[in-house]
Amino acid sequence: MNLLRAPLLASAAGRPPLWLIFTFVICGTLSLHIFVPALPAAARDLGVSSATIQWTLTVYVLGLAVGQLIYGPISDRFGRRPVLMAGLVLYALGSTIAGLAPGALTLIAARVVQALGGCSGLVLGRAVIRDVSAPREAAARLAWLNMFMSMAPAMASIAGGLLAAYVSWRAIFALLAAIGVLTLLAAIATLPETNPAVGRSTGAGLLRVNLRLLGMPAFRVYALAGACATTSFYAFLAAAPFIFTDMLHRDQAEIGFYFMPPMLGYSLGSLLANRLVGRLGLDRLLHIGFSIATLGAALFFLVVATGHLSVVAVMASMLLFTAGGGIASPLALSGAIGVLPGAIGAASGLYGFCQMGFGAFCTFAVGLFGANPAITAASVMLAAALVSQVVFTLWRPMRHDGDAA
Repeated sequence: MNLLRAPLLASAAGRPPLWLIFTFVICGTLSLHIFVPALPAAARDLGVSSATIQWTLTVYVLGLAVGQLIYGPISDRFGRRPVLMAGLVLYALGSTIAGLAPGALTLIAARVVQALGGCSGLVLGRAVIRDVSAPREAAARLAWLNMFMSMAPAMASIAGGLLAAYVSWRAIFALLAAIGVLTLLAAIATLPETNPAVGRSTGAGLLRVNLRLLGMPAFRVYALAGACATTSFYAFLAAAPFIFTDMLHRDQAEIGFYFMPPMLGYSLGSLLANRLVGRLGLDRLLHIGFSIATLGAALFFLVVATGHLSVVAVMASMLLFTAGGGIASPLALSGAIGVLPGAIGAASGLYGFCQMGFGAFCTFAVGLFGANPAITAASVMLAAALVSQVVFTLWRPMRHDGDAA
């Protein structure tokens, strides 16, 4: 049996269960969130500044962006299964190197490798759903997936904070390496090939497909507005450990728990998206999600600008922002990857590139203007949320059915 094409367990042939896809997708997001509470501890241990250690977050998100751009088209050409397995090998290797890193530069480089591997699951998990589902069903399944994904990072943040406080920040990467190996074994054993068009795409056509997608107004709007309402949250991720420890003087072991309300917001938003998309329609519900996210960002900015920063105020505003993002995320993704049915993998990768590229920019902005991380994060999030509103509001009246054809 060719393990690159068929699973060890014959019963896995056909439609993959959602839990299996979840295990693949979670690797990329887990590694992003679990290390965030440990940023101050890693900076102290390696003897570097907060701006330097924040690069481990920025380059990780950049790695996710670049990797997603590559994995989509490659999986259209060679299949979801073999490409995913190669990515998981890379992920486990990067995690191992990061845990053994003697200095900040090695850690930063290892995070790039880890991200390039971990993003295989982010891209291909979503592509597998679109391979086996009709567009409306795909939106509903992506909403369920997004809900599960939003709770896992919350647990990851708690685990990361506790590991950094009571064991070591290096223990985080030992755990991630083990997860990578176990997930690879699950892929070998149970994942069937779901791409019905394996081998039809050519390397020469990858750029052409991406340019065609970027030429579609519908894809551009879904990608830009979706990124602004979702991955602008990474500005808060980069700033949060230093907001809580340096500005609000909270203990490091507590930091992970403060990510629970924002992650709960994503779960609630995703659940609402799953329940309401059939009744309200994708675009109308998207507009509602963008509006809620904008309200949350405005509240966060107001709290910071008026000097009323507190744990409760930060959590309340982030809960509102992420609830809107939780509604918008699966819907924008489903809309974007459905504009060109013959290139689902490429569309998924390009959408992910836009999302993560914007998220990397947001984390970079926090590090660049980090004298007051709270006001920087609040400003970035509010500006991005307003852009999502303006772009989507202006586009909707001009939309023609041919945009998505």
